[in-house]
Amino acid sequence: MNKYPRTEKYESKIIEENWMGPNPLQLLEELCTNMKLSSGMKVLDMGCGKGLTSIFLAKEFGVTVFANDLWIDPTENLERFRLAGVSDKVFPIHAEAHDLPYAKGFFDAAISIDSYHYYGADEIYFPCTFSKLVKSGGQFGIVCPGLMQEFKKGYPETHKTFWHEDMFSFHSADWWRNLWEKTEIADIITCYNIPDPKAIWYPWAHWSKEHLGFKDVEFLNADTENQITLFAMIAVKK
Repeated sequence: MNKYPRTEKYESKIIEENWMGPNPLQLLEELCTNMKLSSGMKVLDMGCGKGLTSIFLAKEFGVTVFANDLWIDPTENLERFRLAGVSDKVFPIHAEAHDLPYAKGFFDAAISIDSYHYYGADEIYFPCTFSKLVKSGGQFGIVCPGLMQEFKKGYPETHKTFWHEDMFSFHSADWWRNLWEKTEIADIITCYNIPDPKAIWYPWAHWSKEHLGFKDVEFLNADTENQITLFAMIAVKK
């Protein structure tokens, strides 16, 4: 597993009180090693959940963040941003992924950690919506759960009993690369499977089993052929 020194600065208790999937700060730090972020940039944090990633972006890179989420009350997120001391740099927004309130080309970068697959697997989402949010020369970065390869049924046989409707958006890194690349809107800078993804996923799996009754532990244990992954992709708009 890669080391994530920036993430280590944040209390595990705070992360566990606010995460909604595999450690979002580790995933974001992994992504940001291949992105160029600097103070003054405007960044969209798409599907920010309870705002951990938005706080991280503001503190670690000094960027201005628009923390967009559909499920979490923006007033609750604002309070978290105040407590973290970043309310002057992070602005909570409540909006659905297909009905966003932003001007075209407004952002220097658009980032999504563990949410893009819920809406972005649609063939037309990147060319018709997501790509238009970022200016020419701007960056896109996503991290999602996925598969090491494509399967005829959409899932490996080891996971037949676990698969439900929204998991059919799990695809391989190559599948995602092709989805964006064929639009010719952006140049793919990197697209890869994150090393040792289960090391990032298991802590969330055990926590969510204990606190929420989720079955991520059983899901990961069933992956005896190592077909489940987390991938990262970064692109620059032409």
